[in-house]
Amino acid sequence: MKLVRYIHNSTERVGHLTSSNSIVDLSSEFNCYSMTEFISKQRHLCQKVCEYIKSTNDKIDISDVRILSPIKPRSLRDAYAFRQHVETSRRNRGLDMIEEFDNFPVYYYSNADAVTGPGDIEVDDVFMNKLDFELEVAVVISKEGKNIPCNEADDYIAGLMIMNDFSARDLQMQEMKLNLGPAKGKDFTTSLGPCLVTLDELTDNTTKSSEGNQYNLDMECFINNEKTSFDNLGNMSWTFAQIIERISMGTTIFPGDVIGSGTCATGCFLELNQKNNERWLKRGDRVELRVDNLDTLTNKIV
Repeated sequence: MKLVRYIHNSTERVGHLTSSNSIVDLSSEFNCYSMTEFISKQRHLCQKVCEYIKSTNDKIDISDVRILSPIKPRSLRDAYAFRQHVETSRRNRGLDMIEEFDNFPVYYYSNADAVTGPGDIEVDDVFMNKLDFELEVAVVISKEGKNIPCNEADDYIAGLMIMNDFSARDLQMQEMKLNLGPAKGKDFTTSLGPCLVTLDELTDNTTKSSEGNQYNLDMECFINNEKTSFDNLGNMSWTFAQIIERISMGTTIFPGDVIGSGTCATGCFLELNQKNNERWLKRGDRVELRVDNLDTLTNKIV
């Protein structure tokens, strides 16, 4: 399924996005009006939901709704899983690669209350000096767990979605000198969407391994229709299963938790910029993140 969260007739609802860009409403039929509630029940309802989607003729045109982020996250963590991105970004700043990168997957907490979906994004002036995009994919957790071994972790994933981890690089670089990770440079907006794609939709793109599922999904970014980035989700140095194993070590994860992959190779201006040739997002810029089978997440900076 391609699950969407949307506003129709002033009410938040959950639905399935069809191949013809219409929406099958699921909220009324299954009495679930939040995505977290739906994915918590979805494993038990899966067959009934699929049968309902196939049988119903009651569809809503996507132009009649406002698409939101697929989920209002309970928490938002972001990992650092693409080696090339880490190496290149550090090299551009005159830094060596971190030896500890291979020891365990690392992540930080972002602002779950600052999540938005497709569409215009209002950015305060304080963040506009060196505003950057970040091309990522995120997973949503569907059930509670703690101390989850890697070989079971994929069972805790409801699905995948596109993530744009907008960053104010000038603020981020200042605060990270204090060795507590990113904070103000990251907490103003993160875009998710447009849909949450369940794992059964990605079977043909999935390779199972002892370290967790690997996904062969091309990832691209276009700024004002100009292609700036390309990578593949299969190039993650740490799988989502390994990241979940680390996050859940001694800590409980819950339905609605969102975990980002980290930026892919070439997936931000920080990595693409060369010395004395910097480029950053400006007001009016249109950012499109495209990922195979996950659709296109489009935002405009206003």
